[in-house]
Amino acid sequence: MQNLYLFAFEAVVFGLLILCFRHAWKQGLPVVWQLLAGVLFGLLLEWATIHQLQAYHYGPFAIMWGKVPVAVGVGWGVIIYSVRLFSDSTNLSVWARPVLDGLLALNIDLAMDAVAIRLGMWNWGIGFERQYFGVPFANFWAWFWVVFSFSLALRFFGSMDISFRRWLAPLGAIFCGALGVVVTNALIVSVVPRAWYVPIVFSTLGGALWLILALRPRFYTRAVDPLVFWVPFAFHLSFLVAGLISRAILNPPALLLVSMVMAGLALYLHRPTVLGIGSKAA
Repeated sequence: MQNLYLFAFEAVVFGLLILCFRHAWKQGLPVVWQLLAGVLFGLLLEWATIHQLQAYHYGPFAIMWGKVPVAVGVGWGVIIYSVRLFSDSTNLSVWARPVLDGLLALNIDLAMDAVAIRLGMWNWGIGFERQYFGVPFANFWAWFWVVFSFSLALRFFGSMDISFRRWLAPLGAIFCGALGVVVTNALIVSVVPRAWYVPIVFSTLGGALWLILALRPRFYTRAVDPLVFWVPFAFHLSFLVAGLISRAILNPPALLLVSMVMAGLALYLHRPTVLGIGSKAA
């Protein structure tokens, strides 16, 4: 019997893709290509990571590309699209925005991954008690670098004074992002000593957060589409609801607390789009 939680996840993610595609279409075909490049990048990075590390495997999703659920690649694409849309509304420099993008994506995964493994969406094979509720700490290192690499490369190639840069930049982002994924995977698994494993993960993520806080960014310096709210809200809400219905989010109860805190942070940060004041500095 099809796992209904997997089906629901696919429905939510493809629904978000439609919303993102609608927004991108209004901006023009180069922006549509950026969105689709994010999806292709998501599929490629999952394929590369599974074959490189063989650290996890996915459940029986309805639509698969080999061992990779298409919905997971789409999920990467819509998350990257929405966080870039949000960071572009801040006063951060174009080179600091990818750091914020990585942290915003991490906010989603901190609430999603531990619930997902309890719903049978994927399996890390380490048990639910180890590391972060059964999710390796290195996963969050990877999440940050995945989004950071693609976002930085897209902005770098998009800033170059060359013809067709809006069309070529997504290709460069796919290549550099995939390279970044492979390199960082190799570093954390094969190069970094086990004794340094956790400190490096936490220092990297903590350093990224410190940098953004130190820059004291102003958000919503220009109008931004409510899409920046609906993407994280849909992820947080769907996993909260699925986790409560299945009671998976109560194993242990601290997981519910963490999920609610992450959802609360996202709602607080994106509240201006809901209140209709996204054009003001917040």
